[in-house]
Amino acid sequence: MTQVPDHPPAHVSVENQFPEDLFEAMREFVHTHPQWDQYRLMQAALAGFLFQQGCQDRAVARHYLDGLFRRDPAAQAPGTTPA
Repeated sequence: MTQVPDHPPAHVSVENQFPEDLFEAMREFVHTHPQWDQYRLMQAALAGFLFQQGCQDRAVARHYLDGLFRRDPAAQAPGTTPA
């Protein structure tokens, strides 16, 4: 029998199909906001949806808040580290 790990993997790959217009909007957003990528955008969107629907999981709330307050590291003042 295979051994079950103590913790789930840090990342899980998800495949989905989007309406073309939604995909194009996402692609345009990522193109005009280089600090974002499709993975960060989807993570923020999913966490935001779950949080707003009443999910009480602390990890979801953390991802939601990280998505709201994450700063662009390139915009940091010289000599400082990102929060």
